[in-house]
Amino acid sequence: MQLSQSQVQQLTQELRLTPQQILQSTILQLATLALEARVNQELEQNPVLEEEDTDTQDNQEVTETESDPDDDQEIDWEDILPQNDDYQPKQEFDRSKVTLKQIQQSPRGLVDYLLDQMKLLNLSDIEEKIALEIIWNIDDRGYLTLPIENVAHTLNVTEAKAQNLLKLIQQFDPPGISARDLRECLLIQLGQMSDVDDAVTIVKDHFDDFANRRFQKIMKRLEWNKERIQAVQDVILKLNPKPGASLVATDSGYVVPDLVVEKVGGNFIIEVSDSRVPELRISPGYIQMMVKGSSITAETRTYLKKKIDMAKWFIQAIHQRRVTMIRVMKAIINRQKEFFDGNEKALKPMILKDIAEDVNMDISTISRVTNGKYVQLNSGVYELKYFFNEGMKDNNGEEVSTRIIKDKLKQIITFEDKHKPYSDDQLSVLLKKAGYPIARRTVAKYREQNKIPVARLRRNI
Repeated sequence: MQLSQSQVQQLTQELRLTPQQILQSTILQLATLALEARVNQELEQNPVLEEEDTDTQDNQEVTETESDPDDDQEIDWEDILPQNDDYQPKQEFDRSKVTLKQIQQSPRGLVDYLLDQMKLLNLSDIEEKIALEIIWNIDDRGYLTLPIENVAHTLNVTEAKAQNLLKLIQQFDPPGISARDLRECLLIQLGQMSDVDDAVTIVKDHFDDFANRRFQKIMKRLEWNKERIQAVQDVILKLNPKPGASLVATDSGYVVPDLVVEKVGGNFIIEVSDSRVPELRISPGYIQMMVKGSSITAETRTYLKKKIDMAKWFIQAIHQRRVTMIRVMKAIINRQKEFFDGNEKALKPMILKDIAEDVNMDISTISRVTNGKYVQLNSGVYELKYFFNEGMKDNNGEEVSTRIIKDKLKQIITFEDKHKPYSDDQLSVLLKKAGYPIARRTVAKYREQNKIPVARLRRNI
């Protein structure tokens, strides 16, 4: 018997993120100061959430006989707080032992500013999830650091839908926000201006030549005179290559480390410096109200159940953040033990995948933990991403960190003759003599990563 089209069954596999997972990812990405602000915001918005009173203990017990026998919505209060053997209770953190490092402030003001603009839009639930995923992956310069196809895959939506939300966010203030590269950033800003057709032409079709100051080549190709190309340059130079930086305080700021590592004896003690983040609990009064279901309306009960679930997820997310950060920090120390023992030149090659395998977590989780987080050591404050770098073999066949090679390259360029700067080929030869056999192409890659221009742009007149 042949089945009709309406009777055909198909088996498909979909990946959907629950609200708990989205919240957990968001909390995990927050730095300490941003977490404090987020907790205070949650305390204001959720009436069932309150600070834990550490001075007194709540010994009130609720018996099952007081509950409504007709209630079919049982609540597992034992599940409110996670039962995790890896969890380490928060300790009172002594901030007097922290040496604050002067550094650019965390761009949390940018994120909040974008979220405020997002709230003004009439977005559906899935559109809001896409927008949040994009906004939370914008760095302090204002650039989107996550490929848009990854956003689509993570949230199980089409790439076209994710692209549409990206284009919408790219119209937010400040102009140029959420671009994926400098060229797109400039085009977004030019798109919001008038009478800039020449500048659009240059950025859209001749950006590489313009960025490398090949003005004669552009003028010959477009048959422009010097005045016209100069006018375009004047327009482009007024654009902001780092739109996110406009919402970061320009005066000197200080970073509060998210983790502190101390060596006691032969062991490393790891502390999460979140003592200013209050311990949270679900209000016993609202728990009593839920248990005595007969005294409240069904609508009130549904409202309280929703708020209690949100509070439970929020508490779990904070606890899980603490556990995950400690696990990741332990794995980093195990892989970079010589560095943490005091030999700062012994940084070994290590990538996110290595730590992900060590702690049995996804690479994206490790990225969230390390992005914008800092650790206090006896030798100073380091961003967690400082410890991640690729490796290669030197002339002796030993594995060395590419960070060491980049530092050597930077040193060579610093002391070069600025009237006759080294080409990438010459730099490759000098690095080989120093014991690092790398090709010209690799030299160019490291030079660009160090934000060092090519030789002709380093040459003094």
